[in-house]
Amino acid sequence: MVVAASLVVVAGAVAGAVAAFDDGGRASDEAGPPEVSASPRPAPLPAVPSPSPTATAGSASPSPSPSARRTQGPTSAQPEKKKQERTTTVAGRLYRHPDSQVLDWVRSHSGDPRHAVIASRIAEQPAAVWFADYSPQTVTARVAAVTSGGAALGRVPVVVPYAIPGRDCGGHSQGGAPGLDAYDAWIDRFAAGLGSGEVIVVLEPDSVAQAECLSAGERADRFASLARAGRVLKAANPRARVYFDAGHSGWNAPGKQAAWLRQAGAASPESSDGIFSNVSNFHTTADEVAYDRRVLDALGGPASLSAVIDTSRNGNGAPADGEWCDPAGRRLGRTPTLSTGEARIDGYLWVKLPGESDGCKGRPGTFTASYAYDLASS
Repeated sequence: MVVAASLVVVAGAVAGAVAAFDDGGRASDEAGPPEVSASPRPAPLPAVPSPSPTATAGSASPSPSPSARRTQGPTSAQPEKKKQERTTTVAGRLYRHPDSQVLDWVRSHSGDPRHAVIASRIAEQPAAVWFADYSPQTVTARVAAVTSGGAALGRVPVVVPYAIPGRDCGGHSQGGAPGLDAYDAWIDRFAAGLGSGEVIVVLEPDSVAQAECLSAGERADRFASLARAGRVLKAANPRARVYFDAGHSGWNAPGKQAAWLRQAGAASPESSDGIFSNVSNFHTTADEVAYDRRVLDALGGPASLSAVIDTSRNGNGAPADGEWCDPAGRRLGRTPTLSTGEARIDGYLWVKLPGESDGCKGRPGTFTASYAYDLASS
């Protein structure tokens, strides 16, 4: 079985940035989370402008999101059609945090011929803010900076705690808290920053779907910590909506995934509002909607449980050959919205920031303008 592999470059704050130089010594187009919007995808552009010969280095800012997740196999790759929208159980519009790799790039590359496309089609969209480094002394303040920013504008931030021990099964994104006791304490501090406004929590990508590498005892311990995390987050802020890891439609069978999710507390309204899928992946929204509903049906729990889907890079579906590292021919998916028009689907989110490389078109976890432009102009 091919598993997910989330590449993380931890820069030490909230949401990603680092300008870099390539092997030849030239300034690269790499740089350094995002904003609010409604839903249809933009039309393709006719031509790709030439990259600018130089790039200005941006300042280091918050920790970037995981950058690569392997697809499990081919799925339908048909472009998606926009569906009728409706208001879901999550109110309000999504929040774009002002610190991000893409915004760093946009601010420092006004003369780049790709600037307008990247600025309008990626930088202006709301995206999740990842907390991928284990730094208990600062995490409360960093989370509070995001949630208070959203509350001030009456918008809904999306935050991603990503510090579970043994994450990525020791792969590219290995790291996190040194043990589950430390993780539990870190979650307490994370929860203390949630405030009292609406917030969406995408709890630990890969933590359930990628649990095969753990022993039965280790898996039970992890799931107990995840269930506790959900309870702590929702107790700290009753308006927080907490979603648990369902992998994606090309990975575990719905029954298997639901059984693990149940052990992790995802069926309990005290811990969970439902599930998320397709984080950093490419499977079509239609495939994810169908898969998530099957998982929810198998999971049981109250009818209020629902799902959110990462649509940041799934406009053309997953590659037929299963390629996961910055595969060619991908495009942006549906823009982030909390009005999906789909039963039991609370939102389409950009959990993975489009343009952050999986490690093939740029350094892992860095925003790479050439990759972003390809996604935005396809």
